[in-house]
Amino acid sequence: MALHFLLASASDAAVGDVVTLTGGEAKHAAVVRRLRVGEAVTIGDGAGVWLTGVAEQVSPSAVDVRVSARSEEPAPRPRIVLVQALAKGDRDELAVQAACELGVDEIVPWQAARSVSRWEGPKAVKGRERWATIVREAAKQAHRSWVPEVAAPVTTAELAVRASTQRVLLLDPGAPTRLSDIEPDDRDLVLVVGPEGGIADDELARLSDAGAERMLLGRTVLRTSTAGPAAIAVLSVALGRW
Repeated sequence: MALHFLLASASDAAVGDVVTLTGGEAKHAAVVRRLRVGEAVTIGDGAGVWLTGVAEQVSPSAVDVRVSARSEEPAPRPRIVLVQALAKGDRDELAVQAACELGVDEIVPWQAARSVSRWEGPKAVKGRERWATIVREAAKQAHRSWVPEVAAPVTTAELAVRASTQRVLLLDPGAPTRLSDIEPDDRDLVLVVGPEGGIADDELARLSDAGAERMLLGRTVLRTSTAGPAAIAVLSVALGRW
């Protein structure tokens, strides 16, 4: 499989053009991946544009690629959105990485009542930037045409507002309905994953009252780092993506 890179300006490229990777992408291509002149590569803009080409010049500071083919992939509809509760250590980051590889279309950090990690002030900005970096690298590794957006962190109150207008699915070990029995429609599917200890009872009640659906993922209780990715796999089958 050809090496894949991300370049925002790829959206303007046409067949026959030369596009140039610079900065971190060029260094990664030349030094880490050992790209050589004449090798085939693919380049995406993260928003559906997909270029195929051949490396014509390779150095750690610049990689020139001659475009031989161009295609555009429409954004997935309906979308899968992961609302991931902040968790201690790197568990939420592991969830974000795997979710991106498995096909999530948007990731929303959630400051849940039981979240040990707290994003406040400058930490919220840095945390979102960290997640965006993880998403970008995971999308590149997975050769995704679309790079998921990392939204601003939300509170439970803000999530309840979303539940009143979108199809929100609460992953709950005590739910009466299995996620595998879901019948998707044209609405986005918004998965909500709680932190260590799960979603608090008052949060479950508030979100359910706002219109969210409680869903059982399986007979076992998964960690917050694995529940979201597992659910995304189930929904990918239901939506016909897999």
